[in-house]
Amino acid sequence: MSSVALARVYQQSFQSHPYGTLAITNGAFNALGDVVAQLTQNIIEPRDERHNRPRYDFPRTLRFFAFGLAMGPLIGRWNFSLERNFPLRFAGKNPGKVSVPALSKRVAADQLLMAPIGLALFIGSMGLMEGRDSMHIQTKYKDLYKPALIANWQVWPVAQLINFRFMPLPYRVPFQSTCGVFWTLYLSILNSEETELQDYEDSMREKLQQDGH
Repeated sequence: MSSVALARVYQQSFQSHPYGTLAITNGAFNALGDVVAQLTQNIIEPRDERHNRPRYDFPRTLRFFAFGLAMGPLIGRWNFSLERNFPLRFAGKNPGKVSVPALSKRVAADQLLMAPIGLALFIGSMGLMEGRDSMHIQTKYKDLYKPALIANWQVWPVAQLINFRFMPLPYRVPFQSTCGVFWTLYLSILNSEETELQDYEDSMREKLQQDGH
């Protein structure tokens, strides 16, 4: 299927089922980001004692798909809200001219409101889907939230500036999801390393308790 035909199918799907389309699109790109992350990790990580590569973690990819599926409609509604509250063009003297202040407000609102909320939802959702208790989830927030938010502010303002300025409303979530493949790769590796660290600490704690008995 050509890119033009694919865009036409997407447009028709968005017009008839906007939030369902955004959910599936965002979930698919989120899953793709984790696939890339796992393949990258399997290449760069050392082999075990039997010279085997780490096994592919399918439940992990499903967790990323589920999170993206849930976030797609939320991001879509957020984009509708930004479109309504910060219109880039006004009817009048220069109807085609883009309002730079309105564009700046969109990016600022996205990064100061939606980005922190989205990241908090990601860490909490991953912890719950991994079956972590409240103590482990709190540790995830403590270890991951601040560095991930700082990294977000170093990358996403420019991407969202391009997104809000040039992409039509139906294509903003797909554009964000496409850019987000690399962001998901980063989050996936970050979350995986934290999970492995917690598992290691838990196993060492259990071993010490057993030795103590």
